[in-house]
Amino acid sequence: MNTIAHARKKAIQPTLARLPPLTSLRAFVATARHLSFLGAAEELHVTSAAVGQQIRLLEDYLGQALFHRVRGQLQLTAAGLALVPGLTNAFDAVLATMTQFVASDHDLPIRVSVAPSFASKWLIPRLDALRQAAPGLQILLDASTQLTDLNAGDTDCAIRYGSGGYPGLVVEHLFSEAVVPICSPEFAERHWLWNGPQAIEGVPFLHEDGAEHDHSCPDWNAWLRAEGLVLRLPNGGFRLSQSSLVIDAALAGQGLGLGKVRLAEAELKAGRLVSPFGSPQPVSFSYFFVTTPAKERLMRVELFRNWLQAEVKALRTIGDILLRNSLHKFDVAAAE
Repeated sequence: MNTIAHARKKAIQPTLARLPPLTSLRAFVATARHLSFLGAAEELHVTSAAVGQQIRLLEDYLGQALFHRVRGQLQLTAAGLALVPGLTNAFDAVLATMTQFVASDHDLPIRVSVAPSFASKWLIPRLDALRQAAPGLQILLDASTQLTDLNAGDTDCAIRYGSGGYPGLVVEHLFSEAVVPICSPEFAERHWLWNGPQAIEGVPFLHEDGAEHDHSCPDWNAWLRAEGLVLRLPNGGFRLSQSSLVIDAALAGQGLGLGKVRLAEAELKAGRLVSPFGSPQPVSFSYFFVTTPAKERLMRVELFRNWLQAEVKALRTIGDILLRNSLHKFDVAAAE
């Protein structure tokens, strides 16, 4: 060993601040186990060149060789053999600790903050699919219109309906929203609504007017203007505080409402609700998955997020959702 390497070896006093890079130590343990750069590279999901580079960095740090080749076969030097037991045991202990942590994390329920309408109309009907995708994952829903501070308390993540501007948080766009006139099929036929919006005179209206209502969502007057219609709305009607209540009232035949298509999707698909006239008008707000950078790494949050992403990919377009209603309108017109 040259004098420079020898002096460096003597000068190194390992502390937490002076430990060799963890990547180099991990590369050494994997290479010692396989006695092959290629085997270590496959285990660590890197290239064999990257493993070799990390070994050379560690050897330079220690000032001595850890491997040598004998007839083309990689073998440990005396220094390498001295390092193997301690480092192997250390990494085994780290793996055991992380495995135990991940297992306990998986057993904890995930706490999700979500608006009541989204919870009842979109999320809860899909919980069986979540159970099948992530068996054993428990979910605690905090259905509230109050925004939760994800950096404080026990809430792991949220699904928010808004503009997407959430500084300091991990934000992922899920899907957009639009509104259309909705009512029960019986209500539409009783009031001749398949004939067009001019039939609305005297029809009871449903209005959303509460904490879940957003300013980007048109009310009835704005919706009619966007459709190029000059019609006088009847007086009265019901004013409801949540999007889900508009859908429920429409299902009960209590009036004609402007419903959010994504929340009413199941009812529209089943034909329990119809959109008798008009086209969907998009709103500026969308649905977003939101969590913190720290909680993003939790196993339960990752499982829930992966399931959400799969559900979003399977969503039909808003046009496809409303196609059945168009066919129903055609059938009614043909029967007349």
